Amino acid sequence: MADLKTTYLGLKLENPVIVSSSALTGSVEKIVKLEDSGAGAVVLKSIFEEQFNYETSDLLKHNVYPEAGDYILNYAKSNAIESYFDLIGNAKARVKLPVIASINCFSSKGWTDFSVQIEKAGASALEVNIFFMPVDMHQTGAQAEALYFRIIEDLKKKISIPISVKIGFRFTNLLNVAWQMTNYGANGLVLFNRFYEPDFDIQNLNIIPAAVLSSQIERRYVLRWIGMVSALNIELDISASTGVHSGDDVIRYILAGANTVQVCSALYKKGFSVISEMNESLRKWMNDKEFSRIKDFRGMLNYKNIENPALFERSQFMKHYSSYI
Repeated sequence: MADLKTTYLGLKLENPVIVSSSALTGSVEKIVKLEDSGAGAVVLKSIFEEQFNYETSDLLKHNVYPEAGDYILNYAKSNAIESYFDLIGNAKARVKLPVIASINCFSSKGWTDFSVQIEKAGASALEVNIFFMPVDMHQTGAQAEALYFRIIEDLKKKISIPISVKIGFRFTNLLNVAWQMTNYGANGLVLFNRFYEPDFDIQNLNIIPAAVLSSQIERRYVLRWIGMVSALNIELDISASTGVHSGDDVIRYILAGANTVQVCSALYKKGFSVISEMNESLRKWMNDKEFSRIKDFRGMLNYKNIENPALFERSQFMKHYSSYI
C-alpha cells in the first residue's frame, strides 16, 4: 500500500495536499472539517497589514476627537491581531495537522512585529506573502529583489519557526532569486502566488477585479519553474500553488519536484471532498506504478533528471505548432 506521508518545512504531513490561505482556513470549525476531509496541513487565512490600516483609517474618518486617533488606531489593530493569534492557538488545540500562519504586509517593520507574536501563538511555520508592485521607473530589478531578501533576513533574526516565501513568477531570473532566498534563510518556496489583477468593464467604463479562482490550465505556468527550481543544489522545500484541481495535478507537481501542493480554487468549486479524491487518486497511481513512498518519484521529471533538459528551456512555439500548419 502506498504511503502518502511527506515532509514540508521540517514538518511531518500525512499527505502532500495542503489547503492554502483563504477564507476556508479562517475559522477553527472549517479547519476541523478540512482535517476530517484528509488535508495534510492548512495555511491560515492571511493577516494583512494593509487591511488594518484601511479599517482603522475608516474609523478615524468618523471620529470627531482628533486626540483619540492614536487610541482608535492601536485598539482596532490590536483587536484584529489578537483575533488572529486566537485562531492559531485554538486551531492548534483542536487539530493534529500542522497549522501554518500566513502574513501579507507591505512594510518591513510590519513583517517582523507580526511574526514574533505568531510564533508565540504556536504556529507550526510561517508563510510569507511578499510582493511589491514595481512602479518606480528608476528602480532596477536587483533593487526590487533586495527588498524580498531583506524581509527574509529580518524575519530569520526574530523567529525560529520555518519560513516559506510565497511569490509571483515575474522575476528576470527566478532561479537566482530562489538561490538567494535560501542564502538569506528561507526554508521553502511557494510557487506561485495569485495577485489581484485588474480587468475593464467596457459597458460601465470601470476597472473591476479579474477572475479570482484559478483554472487547471494555469498549471503550465507553474510546472516549468518547479521542475527547474527543484533541480538546484539547494535545501529548499517547494509547495505548488495555482492550477491544483485533481489528483493528476498533484502527481504532476510532485514529479516536477514539489514536496507538497496547495489547493484552494478546487475546494470552492467542488467542495471539501476534493481533498480525499486527490489523495485516493495519488494513492492508486502510486500503487499502479509500484511507488511505495512520495520520495520514490518526487522530482523524477525535473530539469536534472530528464534525458533532454532543453524541454524545460524551450520558449518558442515554432516546433510545437508545426504539426498544425
